[in-house]
Amino acid sequence: MGNSNVTQHIETAQKTGVCQLCKVGLKEFPKDLEKLTKNLRSLDLTDNKLPDIPPSIGSYKLLKKLVLVRNKIEIIPNEIGNLKGLEHLSLDGNLLTRLPDSMSQLSNLRTLNVSENKLTHFPEAINTLKNLDAVNLSRNKITEIPGSVGTCQAIELNLNQNQISCLSENISQCPRLKVLRLEENCLNISAFTPKILKESKIALFAVEGNVFDMKAFHNLEGYDEYMERFTETKKKNRD
Repeated sequence: MGNSNVTQHIETAQKTGVCQLCKVGLKEFPKDLEKLTKNLRSLDLTDNKLPDIPPSIGSYKLLKKLVLVRNKIEIIPNEIGNLKGLEHLSLDGNLLTRLPDSMSQLSNLRTLNVSENKLTHFPEAINTLKNLDAVNLSRNKITEIPGSVGTCQAIELNLNQNQISCLSENISQCPRLKVLRLEENCLNISAFTPKILKESKIALFAVEGNVFDMKAFHNLEGYDEYMERFTETKKKNRD
């Protein structure tokens, strides 16, 4: 797709508020997109070669969906925090080592996907987002889930295929957390304390592929209480 086609897509987006520029070989953020700062609601730049996103991204105040999947992005600018209406953010398949603290300002964010990057720390900025439903941090290099996670509002946390060896008991305080995915990490059986199993609202622990046998997990104190939640949730979903 040549530049003329990119221009055509941008012109169409001026009318629709939706711009999709996937697999067009972009090596920089298109400057012509600045024509859309006042009406763009959805922007998808999947499968390009973007090394970064400019600070001007914060100017797209009506943006609800931002998809930057499979690029070469190393840094997300602080100005992303200006996107107060953003509901869906997909950053999977990039080269991110951290997320900006300003993400704590994305008060309407519902889904966040940062799978397959190079994150080494759990992004604590997301713990204050009250509308956050699903977070995918799988296939990164995160080594621990910190105590601050207790305020995380997510319903589902996916941390599969990281390097997590430390799980804070504060995970039990998450007010809405129902699904916790920790498959293929470095957790010992001792990480799953009675408090986590008994007092949390988690109804699905996906923990296969850690450094313990699943039979040991089934024998933990609090496992029966966990299974009661699991069974009850399964029944509700079936009904």
